[in-house]
Amino acid sequence: MRAVFLKSSRTLELRNIPEPNVPDDGIVIEVKACGICGSDLRRWTEGPPPGSKEVIPGHEAAGIVIETGPSCSDFKIGDLVAIAPDIHCGDCYYCRKELYNLCDNLQFLGVTPGFPGGFTERMALTGEILTNGIVNKMPDGLSFEHAAVSELCNSVLATHEKAGTSENDTVVVIGAGPAGCLHVSVARQQGARVCVLEISRTRRRMVEKFNPDLVLDSSSGDILGRIKEFTGGIGADIVICANPVAQTQRLGVEMVRKGGKVVLFGGLPKANPMITLDSNLIHYGEIQVIGAFSYHPRFHKMALSLLAGGKLPVESLITHTFELEKINEAYDMAASGEALKVIIKIGRQ
Repeated sequence: MRAVFLKSSRTLELRNIPEPNVPDDGIVIEVKACGICGSDLRRWTEGPPPGSKEVIPGHEAAGIVIETGPSCSDFKIGDLVAIAPDIHCGDCYYCRKELYNLCDNLQFLGVTPGFPGGFTERMALTGEILTNGIVNKMPDGLSFEHAAVSELCNSVLATHEKAGTSENDTVVVIGAGPAGCLHVSVARQQGARVCVLEISRTRRRMVEKFNPDLVLDSSSGDILGRIKEFTGGIGADIVICANPVAQTQRLGVEMVRKGGKVVLFGGLPKANPMITLDSNLIHYGEIQVIGAFSYHPRFHKMALSLLAGGKLPVESLITHTFELEKINEAYDMAASGEALKVIIKIGRQ
């Protein structure tokens, strides 16, 4: 079978490898679609993860079960499944409190050595992955391409539950990449007014499909003044920093209202994660600065249900699809800023 390997920084190689054996307590799936995520792009830029010479990347996968192990009873041949990458340990302090995304021993498909990802024709999922990971059957009528977007939807849905987004809120989303566009859509569905800040003209144009109330070029004019004007002089109720840019987080604290929430959705580069925030604004204004990382596994079923019901604008989100042999072109497009979600289609659909 064919599989893609990340060999070094920005170096992907498609080659033939042996078929995976079905685990006694697991399954083998034939992968049909896998999305390129922002974290995939960061890993592509940095090279294989520490401790690994190469890795099969990709963690937004969907496919069909083609083999089941004798000790596996939860899945059968022919089941259509969608996958998210997180695999928690089940034993640590956070897992015992069901805070699985904060697990001390969290592992990830397509990243952690020994857990190959979805840019391959077939994928073995062990009992550990089926039990402590995130593998769910797809609802009827949902396409593989749309199911592959469910992983991104999970984190956005979890963020808005954490922020408590409601019809009484004015939300500012900083960054109009795939996640930022979904944040706009989910906030609008909650009844909030939404302003988007984005430096890219191309992405300012693309985010309009998600119906924000206002789109601003974050590099021009008095942005804080424009946000004050948009919010009646008060400031935003919720600011979602949806890009990996430190300046975004500083700006979020300055444009949120007293008692408001700044959500740090986009992680900063590990080599340079430090940022200076005005702590007096946070202190005297009782501003909440909230981290948002990953999601509880229950959000995956929620995302799949919403996608199957047409409640999330996946048609506007998926801008490009490529075959597996075009993986290098696909990564280049995903990194170009000219695309939103890029999906790799694998095998016969």
